[in-house]
Amino acid sequence: MTSDYWKLKPAEIEAKSFAMIDDEAGLHDWDPRSWQIVRRLVHTSADFDYVKDLVISPGAVDAGIRALNEGAIVLTDTNMALSGINLRRVGHFANDIACLVNDVRALNYARETGMTRSMSAVDLAFSSFIGKSQTEGAIWVFGNAPTGLFRLLERLAEDPQLPVPRLVVGLPVGFVNALEAKKALNQSGLPFFITNLSRKGGSNVAAACLNALAALARQEA
Repeated sequence: MTSDYWKLKPAEIEAKSFAMIDDEAGLHDWDPRSWQIVRRLVHTSADFDYVKDLVISPGAVDAGIRALNEGAIVLTDTNMALSGINLRRVGHFANDIACLVNDVRALNYARETGMTRSMSAVDLAFSSFIGKSQTEGAIWVFGNAPTGLFRLLERLAEDPQLPVPRLVVGLPVGFVNALEAKKALNQSGLPFFITNLSRKGGSNVAAACLNALAALARQEA
């Protein structure tokens, strides 16, 4: 082994990583397009559990690609998720990406109501964006806040007039209500979502999910 065997270019590292994942994952039931998403999550987390416990609702891949192509806004629950999204890939489709959790209006509303900031940010998203064509039917990305995901589902159930999400990426991580929030999403009746049925997740994984969709969208553009 030469002394510079590790000096690989980023594209080479990614290609070798994907090949290793394909080999180690072995046989699976994922279709080729969905597998690109699953493989990206494994690549990001080094966790093969996503091969067996990720849930992609029927049509969610197509819905996510359409939403990106049509300029749907992307709303994240953390700045970490926002930072993890590859703006070059998504920006190719001119999508706005926003995280409102540190917006002063969300902070004030959280103090006034006793809500978490993530819940308040969901309410602020609806009050700020409702009626604006570029934000109708947003892509919602949750990687950290079960309360934010629960609040989104609650608001949609309370008010059928609210725009239905184009896609919900629900991958909050944690011990308190993370799995419960994902189960609620899975049973919500929303048409298009990506989640998993474990406590695992995180902002990096949620961002990776969107990055995989953006890569698919560019391939198929």
